[in-house]
Amino acid sequence: MVSARSARTWPICTAINEREGCVMPQGPEGAAGVFRAEVRSVTPIAEGMVRVVFGGDGLRGFSSTGVGDEYVRLHFPPRGQRSVDVPSPEAMWTSSDGGGVSDKRTYTIRSVDPTHCEIAIDFVMHGDGLAVRWVRQAVPGDAVALNAPTGLYRPPIDVQWQLLFADATGLPAVCRIIEQSPPTVRTRAVVEVASPRHVPALASARRPEVTWMYGGNGHGRSRLEQAVREAELPAGPGYVWVAGETSMLRAVRKYLRHERKLPASAYKAVGYWNFAADEYRARLAALDPATRVWLESALDGDGDEEAQTDEYVARLESLGL
Repeated sequence: MVSARSARTWPICTAINEREGCVMPQGPEGAAGVFRAEVRSVTPIAEGMVRVVFGGDGLRGFSSTGVGDEYVRLHFPPRGQRSVDVPSPEAMWTSSDGGGVSDKRTYTIRSVDPTHCEIAIDFVMHGDGLAVRWVRQAVPGDAVALNAPTGLYRPPIDVQWQLLFADATGLPAVCRIIEQSPPTVRTRAVVEVASPRHVPALASARRPEVTWMYGGNGHGRSRLEQAVREAELPAGPGYVWVAGETSMLRAVRKYLRHERKLPASAYKAVGYWNFAADEYRARLAALDPATRVWLESALDGDGDEEAQTDEYVARLESLGL
């Protein structure tokens, strides 16, 4: 993965968020920061995208980072069941069967309503994966578990401009980043969705510069890497944020870091999904213990994080991952 979305534990790289967020009113919560979230509503917002609003007493105590691309790990109930037991924090990053097929997926929080203890998550309805199957049948009262959020978007404090690139999976984060960015920061977004029917309404009153491209998203070859390469970077302190399919994001990160030679503070490339994701997870889970230790060791120590990520990705690719 490029800068996968989790804490600094195998098989994922790190990101630290230091921004102050909003805090839900205190109340009952799950084990050590794992929360039970009940479905409040299920609403299609565009072709291939459904918004699920979660709430309930189980979310009291949930604390948002306030970062535009913050994400949580969702633990879905077994097939045929409407609710889920709240697992331990450690179990949120393991497979329920001990193999490569997990009952958990990572999703961006589209919005937070601390007054009503609610969060919204937008699901891309592509394929027939675990989350898609669950959303298709979800009704108010159904419940999932989720952990405390983490954000990766961290522009320089003196940022004057930002370029945001994403496919449909990164669109919720793009929208929230745009909505939360100060008007003094010039923002341009390039978003790749399957077709014009897949473009949702943007709620921002800022009228940002948004360019829509059509294709990719598992339906064909993505043009996001080309868009990044062709983009002109304005003068002054800026930030490039890119999210999409992991193998494409690896190439984007290499371009930004090694060809454009941007400092780590000026970009973030985040792999949100993989082609043949279940197969990819199974192959990771099937690695023998010695290989796992060797892979993890690329991230050991307090060295330069981007250099460690270079080594980690190189080891993944040497394993055909």
